[in-house]
Amino acid sequence: MVGHKNPDTDSVCSAIAYAELKNRTAPEGWVYVPKRAGHMNKETEFVLKTFHAETPGYMPGVGCQARDMEIHTHPYVPKDITVMELWDILAQNNAVTMPFTDEEQHLEGLLTVGDIARYFMNPEDVKPLSSAHTLYSCIAKTLQGKIVVGDGNERFIKGKVLIGAGNEEQISERTMPGDLVVLADREEAQLAAIKAGAGCLVISCDSEVMPDLIEQAKQCGCVVITTPMDTYTIARIINLATPARFLMRTENLITFSTRDALPYIKEVMGQTRLRDFPVIDSQGRCKGTVSRRNLINTKKKQVVLVDHNEESQAVDDIRDAEILEIIDHHRIGSIETLSPIYFRNQPVGCTATIITQMYHESRQEITPQIAGLLMSAIISDTLLFRSPTCTSLDENIARYLADIAHVDIESYANDMFAAGSDVQEKSAEEIFYQDFKKFSVGDVSFGVAQITSMNSSVLDVVGQKVKPYMEDTCGKNDTQLLFFMLTNIITETTDLICVGEGSAHYVENAFQVKVTDGHCILPGVVSRKKQMIPAMMSAIHEN
Repeated sequence: MVGHKNPDTDSVCSAIAYAELKNRTAPEGWVYVPKRAGHMNKETEFVLKTFHAETPGYMPGVGCQARDMEIHTHPYVPKDITVMELWDILAQNNAVTMPFTDEEQHLEGLLTVGDIARYFMNPEDVKPLSSAHTLYSCIAKTLQGKIVVGDGNERFIKGKVLIGAGNEEQISERTMPGDLVVLADREEAQLAAIKAGAGCLVISCDSEVMPDLIEQAKQCGCVVITTPMDTYTIARIINLATPARFLMRTENLITFSTRDALPYIKEVMGQTRLRDFPVIDSQGRCKGTVSRRNLINTKKKQVVLVDHNEESQAVDDIRDAEILEIIDHHRIGSIETLSPIYFRNQPVGCTATIITQMYHESRQEITPQIAGLLMSAIISDTLLFRSPTCTSLDENIARYLADIAHVDIESYANDMFAAGSDVQEKSAEEIFYQDFKKFSVGDVSFGVAQITSMNSSVLDVVGQKVKPYMEDTCGKNDTQLLFFMLTNIITETTDLICVGEGSAHYVENAFQVKVTDGHCILPGVVSRKKQMIPAMMSAIHEN
């Protein structure tokens, strides 16, 4: 639920009120969230503060992002999970990549099936178990065995894995302190390995362990594991007891933020041969992984547009979104949709007037807070019923809403307009763009900003402050002409500032006035939508 760029009071308040209505009446599972497409002006801030309404979140664009993709989630894996256990998890999930996280889901590293294969195919590292400080309990579990002597929480920290072939003398010579020795049911060879300093014996084929061997192992601090596997099978799979985290990659990881745009994601994916990429949210938590195949099923953002229907005024990348509805009171603009939608457009002075009608049509109660927001929007857009866009319906509804909100409408309007014209702490750029809209006629692109006040001296100060900025920025951002309406609500006149080659000529033709030094007074002109824009478009078109 979002209004136009450089949001005014109507676009923000209408988004809040319509989201509230839709959430009351929408099917189960649908949630509508009000958003704003820019920074709010002082007037709107005053309104939200007065009626204790939460400021809508900022949404600069609706292009597809990583969070709109089908993110492949992964289970949390314990610290000492073995390579064998991880392999089973990958197979069960039909995955080739596993992101490792801590208990708060912060990414620690990444491991792929290819990483595992490359590691165990490397003949240079003959001590993966001891290099990884593997738990003896993990070794026993991988071999489907049990620990007969020793503590499973102790770790294999030095030495190599040795197959105990040969006689007792040969085993004694080959066994180094700390080695893990795999043996069959030869008690003499087993004792020789223990005496030579073996840190662990793995005895195959569930062979019986003699009491004197158990006693000798205890005295020497040697762990003894028995397993039903034969020696060949043990030798083949024992390295799969290595902790998977020992193999994971922790440097130069390519990750995406949930907010990363789809074009950027495609570009990065195209520059690497990796298959899966972790996705990190704003709290640094890993949400899962995405791959190239996930680009196919990207879900478009669903939006409802209020108070506008022109692409130039909409949030960025509006063509990439799925537009569900449009509620507006302006002329029909340039936005196109792929399929029919609910489009409500009425010739009234404010979108909030239409939304109030929709509350009544849905037989939904209007709370004092919502009434205050809708009333404020109507006051703002109609300049307290002075704008030529104002209809009797706008005024009647505004006064009806004022009764629900328990406010005196004239007194409240004075306070609201005063807050809106308080621009002492704002820069010229902030003042100019707080209520700015862009239009095009043929090859001519022009922008019109407006500020309203009941105080002429405030408008004079604003004009002197903003005009130099307009002269400096005109022609940038594909805008050839700039206009600034300094509208006095009391006198119902506008002091118009014109900047850009030909701007004075168009204004003089449109309003039959004389432009002097980039200024002219337009008596009775207070509406940008109904008076300023149609006249300017006609003048530009005729030229």
